Amino acid sequence: MAIKRPRRRGRPQTVLPLHSSSTRNAVSCWYCDFKIHTFNEALFSLGRRYSRFIKMWFTVGAAFSLVTLTGVSLMLLWDSTDALTLPLRTSGVNGLLQRWLFGTTFLFPGSISILDASCMIISTMLSVGVHEFGHGIAAASEGLRIEYIAVFLAIFFPGALVAFDYDWLQSLPQSSALRIYCAGIWHNITFSAACCLTLISLPVILHPFYLYGQGPLVLAVPKASPLYGYLSPYDVIVSVDASNIKNPHEWINIMANYDSQMLPEPYVTKGIQSFEALSHIKGYCVPDNWIKASSTSCGDELADFVYWPCNNSRPVFDNIRDKMNKSESKHCLIARDVVKLKKCWSWSGFNVNGSIGRVCECLEDETCMTPVQIPGMSWVEVTYSSPYSSQCLEYRRNASTYSENYGFDSTFCGGTFVFIGDALSLAHSIHLSAYQPRWTFTAYMAHMPDALEKFLACCFHISASLALVNSLPVFFLDGESILETVLCYFTFLKRRPRLRFLRFCLVGGTILSIISFSRLLYFMIAARK
Repeated sequence: MAIKRPRRRGRPQTVLPLHSSSTRNAVSCWYCDFKIHTFNEALFSLGRRYSRFIKMWFTVGAAFSLVTLTGVSLMLLWDSTDALTLPLRTSGVNGLLQRWLFGTTFLFPGSISILDASCMIISTMLSVGVHEFGHGIAAASEGLRIEYIAVFLAIFFPGALVAFDYDWLQSLPQSSALRIYCAGIWHNITFSAACCLTLISLPVILHPFYLYGQGPLVLAVPKASPLYGYLSPYDVIVSVDASNIKNPHEWINIMANYDSQMLPEPYVTKGIQSFEALSHIKGYCVPDNWIKASSTSCGDELADFVYWPCNNSRPVFDNIRDKMNKSESKHCLIARDVVKLKKCWSWSGFNVNGSIGRVCECLEDETCMTPVQIPGMSWVEVTYSSPYSSQCLEYRRNASTYSENYGFDSTFCGGTFVFIGDALSLAHSIHLSAYQPRWTFTAYMAHMPDALEKFLACCFHISASLALVNSLPVFFLDGESILETVLCYFTFLKRRPRLRFLRFCLVGGTILSIISFSRLLYFMIAARK
């Protein structure tokens, strides 16, 4: 995190050992740094060469940073008052930091892999580098020489800074100093915007090499996942309950909607929810000879099915509760065979007027039957394909031979299975990607879009958080320098009252920030448990 540059207009130096006379690396029991002098001349030359353009760029940045500082300060005040009335809710700065500063923790659910940790470390270093480059190039455009760039560790907190010639800094106009102090925040904001635009444009950028939105590609199936053994890495999920899905977001939304879905009127008044819960009246056209050969005791691969009598428009509800509670009306069928049959009834969902999107379309020698579920459990039918598996590739190479032996309805390139249980447990239990390699397939090609998405998302979160934190009116951050310079424009305030007001704002802002961060940390720890 960027630490405030020492100053400035007669004020004492910061507690960090960054005096301009010391250009050697500093090491102490609580602080150490590494000073870099290699880029001093190159950065100064670049800033002077494009001085006019850079000044215009950072003038816009200064205006934007002042708006950000004002907005963050107001949110900090609102957050402190909100904490007194609603102590268990996060809002204001807390809400922004929860989505930005700690938002990266939700990009990597469960255990963090080496790739995830590398993304976080590299994006942090890049965001801090962009921040400090903003300060350095802004200072160079004003003719202010850079003494060194330092990477430091204060206690356990890493950071970086750019050291200036402070005697020359004090002689600069207030507008120039303000541009220098706001440069880091402005660069972090623009860097976050660039990462966001790149992330949105990633499907177009990767279009020559990847298919996007053609079904989520399974990258990993942990052993703790309920789908372990059903899906394999590099399978493609085609549909869920006969509804095609295009990307991982649709997969998560479908699973999350299972708990929120309820049978609408007039079916609730008919008592449908009072007996064994049906999985949203999902029906299958089961041949009558299967029903006659079925048993009434179900084993591991068998599931309970009951008749779902119907006419051409809606189910017949008369005496249906009594029929479904009788054991002789239940039939145990092999679920993996039933899911291959034609579907009947409400796979398309309920309409607003209470009618069902699908009617009984079974043949005369078939009966519409629906699985019986325990309340709170869902019947989830997942269809997948395995286009990159060795068996499927071999099948494609020898399609004619396989067709003669197995028929055209081969399962070498996919299949369908049923999950019975808590659908929400499926949502984040597997690692999915919205991209499928278009040409050649390798593990590297399959994981590269996911790594790019994570890296860009990390850069966005961390860079935006860095801009937000440095906009806070607290000690040792850019917000202190910006606030001090802005107060110099209020000429009706004498020097001593201005310094008192500045100290009051910084003390108050620091205390409120500590409280806000403490509450946020508490909420984040509680959410992870």
